[in-house]
Amino acid sequence: MTLSPGDSPGFLLWHATLRWQRDIAAALGPLDLTHVQFVLLACTWWLNTHGQQPNQLTLARQAGTDVKMTSQVLRALEAKGLITREVDPDDTRAKRLRATKAGAELAPRAIAAVESVDAHFFQPVARGDALSLLRLLARLET
Repeated sequence: MTLSPGDSPGFLLWHATLRWQRDIAAALGPLDLTHVQFVLLACTWWLNTHGQQPNQLTLARQAGTDVKMTSQVLRALEAKGLITREVDPDDTRAKRLRATKAGAELAPRAIAAVESVDAHFFQPVARGDALSLLRLLARLET
């Protein structure tokens, strides 16, 4: 039995995701960040504030991004002066990441912008219900 598009969970998820991504892009545009740049900057900043200087592989795992793509985006963030990539003294093949002063100032502002979009987007659903469903779908453990 073929479902109509409005009865297809995958089709509905696709459209919901597109709408959410448009809203996120609109919120991050004035901050001169793409969505993936935001994710990698925010994860770097968060890890730094928790006493870590992650390497690119650790950051990619935290963010759920491809390692090669992560490296490319980190170069763009470095060119914008938002992060530094320094050779790891324990492994010269690896680069340790740190948000710069500008990156550390921008990250919380960008996070607030994204959280505002999320609050509005998910407002029709109880927060606990939304988190439970998304964790189940993403298969993340808490």
